[in-house]
Amino acid sequence: MKKIQLAAMALALFAFPVFADNNGPKTAGPMTGTESAPGKVVTLFHKALKSGDTKTARSLLADDVIIFEGGRVERSADEYAHHHMQADMKYLKHMETQTLEHQVIISGNSAVSMSRSHTKGVYKDKPREHEGMETMVLENKGGNWQIKHIHWSN
Repeated sequence: MKKIQLAAMALALFAFPVFADNNGPKTAGPMTGTESAPGKVVTLFHKALKSGDTKTARSLLADDVIIFEGGRVERSADEYAHHHMQADMKYLKHMETQTLEHQVIISGNSAVSMSRSHTKGVYKDKPREHEGMETMVLENKGGNWQIKHIHWSN
């Protein structure tokens, strides 16, 4: 519970400066920070899921990652790897996903990645199409960025 509260607080702290200055620019654009080290980790994680690369996907997750998806919680990288990761990979293999916006904000050894995407394809003989939102919190330990929290919704 404490980790969830910390992740929520980190997200609030990162988001606050965006709204605090009404006289400055409203946004830096739909794609910002994606070429940063944590931005590249997020992109690599998505590529690993799409290509079915379990080893890479797992290596980018902190052992104690917390994942919110579809009203459920997975409380470790191993739990995700043994439950939903394979299903996510099978699904994404049949989908085309376009990133509509993606911002990565870094503060010290923490980063928040926020994105919106459009996904379309056919899975199990049914056409699928949806917009999704994703928030990730990343932590830098010794120069190694890892995903500590994921929240997916669509």
